[in-house]
Amino acid sequence: MKKILITGTSSGFGFDASKYLAEKGHHVYATMRNVNGKNSEAAKQLSNYASENDLSIQVLELDVTDDASIEEAIEQVDSIDVLINNAGNGFGGPVEAFSGDDVLAQLDLNIAGPVRVANAVLPKMRAQKSGLIIQVSSTAGRAAFPGFGVYNASKWGLEGLSEAMRYELAPLGIDVVLVEPGPFETNFFGNMKSPSNPETAAAYSHVGEFGEGFVNQVTTLFEDENAPTNPRVVVEDFEKLINMEPGTRPLRTISGLDFGFQSLNDAVEPIRKAALEGFGIPEWDGPTKN
Repeated sequence: MKKILITGTSSGFGFDASKYLAEKGHHVYATMRNVNGKNSEAAKQLSNYASENDLSIQVLELDVTDDASIEEAIEQVDSIDVLINNAGNGFGGPVEAFSGDDVLAQLDLNIAGPVRVANAVLPKMRAQKSGLIIQVSSTAGRAAFPGFGVYNASKWGLEGLSEAMRYELAPLGIDVVLVEPGPFETNFFGNMKSPSNPETAAAYSHVGEFGEGFVNQVTTLFEDENAPTNPRVVVEDFEKLINMEPGTRPLRTISGLDFGFQSLNDAVEPIRKAALEGFGIPEWDGPTKN
């Protein structure tokens, strides 16, 4: 049994992962914002599910943009074997239509948020000389799309941040990996934040048309039972990574529809490893195998 802390468990991958990993015998700290507010129903569902099925799920209040909230949650946790940094959302629209504050809000949630939670958890992991951090990125962290530039920036940033963390933490026995989901049957598109300047966005009708067509294309795929768009695909990838031995986990795992980006990852991987060789730190690419 591992003790697993997951952020953003009020819906989507986080909600499903909390139940699934608890079913596999792990103790899950299911964290979310507004446990007693707008997410109270989700919190209640997870707690009831655990009680009805004799599972170990502990729901905790945690806002990844609030240091005090994170500190209070982590104080209730004795040890953590796995952190799944899942909380996040997307800003959708042409870049010019977003203000600087909009961009900072996106980066605060999708980059600074995972850093805050990791920083709170890492002292425990360093003390036990082991741990796994799963950073939930996106295929949008590997290539850019019209109308997703601000979101792309946050996920590209998370990719670079996580790769550096992998090298820094491996000698301390801690693994860092990225999971890059494609589009799934969650409410991601419905929850996307709109630009703060809609008049400017209106000047980019071609971007709006592209976005509408893309969403329609993806929605059609959701109806194809053979397409890998069930969120369970991502959750199962979490489990596979958790079950792998330290030192054997890949840096990047694409989940679901890859739009050909698996080829990009495959092409970059030998270059990345060669760079580590050049730096003289090839052994920092994940903890030493047990």
